[in-house]
Amino acid sequence: MCLILFAHRAHPQHALVVAANRDELYDRPTAAAGFWADAPDVLAGRDLREGGTWMGVTRAGRFAAVTNYREMPLSRDGKRSRGHLVAGFLRSLASPAAYAEELAADGDAYNGFNLLVGDGASLAYVSNRGAGPRVLAPGVYGLSNALLDDPWPKVVRGKAALADALAGPDDELEARLFAALADRGVAPDAALPQTGVGLERERALSAPFIATPQYGTRCSTVLIVRHEGRATFAERRVTPGVDAMEESRFMLDLPSHVPSSVVIA
Repeated sequence: MCLILFAHRAHPQHALVVAANRDELYDRPTAAAGFWADAPDVLAGRDLREGGTWMGVTRAGRFAAVTNYREMPLSRDGKRSRGHLVAGFLRSLASPAAYAEELAADGDAYNGFNLLVGDGASLAYVSNRGAGPRVLAPGVYGLSNALLDDPWPKVVRGKAALADALAGPDDELEARLFAALADRGVAPDAALPQTGVGLERERALSAPFIATPQYGTRCSTVLIVRHEGRATFAERRVTPGVDAMEESRFMLDLPSHVPSSVVIA
């Protein structure tokens, strides 16, 4: 993923709300979201080149998602695929905090990453370009290709859209989240980060939904998990040059982890 907007225990009905865009080269082979034949409890799309994924959930209520950390050079040879960070957690029984701590010690094996891991009871964040892992407090967050909540324009805009959607009618939540993910507006030059990719590319990458000739948003995913465990996982896939989108939708009954209180966004 290259944009993950999420609300963790920040709504009276929903334990977790995630709206995310996966940005990737158009020619990278990819499987649509589904339950994996070699891990039947895992629901996720799949990178067919390396076998990992960018975001997924399990029937046991585990959740994970990853973004790349943008730096020059963009990648270094000999590193493990970051998609295995997500798949590894989804397949494991480790707590979010324990998994994040283990990765903090092994972070040099990967190019720059940001990883979210949760088990329904807690949600942790770790980056091999940050100060160390942490368990997240309830709240509304945004993550792109810098560190968690770094105020890139798409993160600021996306968090505001997520907060507005959470405050609106519940039956409009999913539609409003997909609308936020479909935003192709680029940021003004003065607000752009400087990550070494050049001004023209910074402009193109500043939109929540990216569309360049060879690289862009391949799919948008919305995950909504209610406190009692009922969950919706919806994925919309983009074919470059084609206006129509393909969509997959899954309903799951996950273990419930009802908190004693929530923070209202």
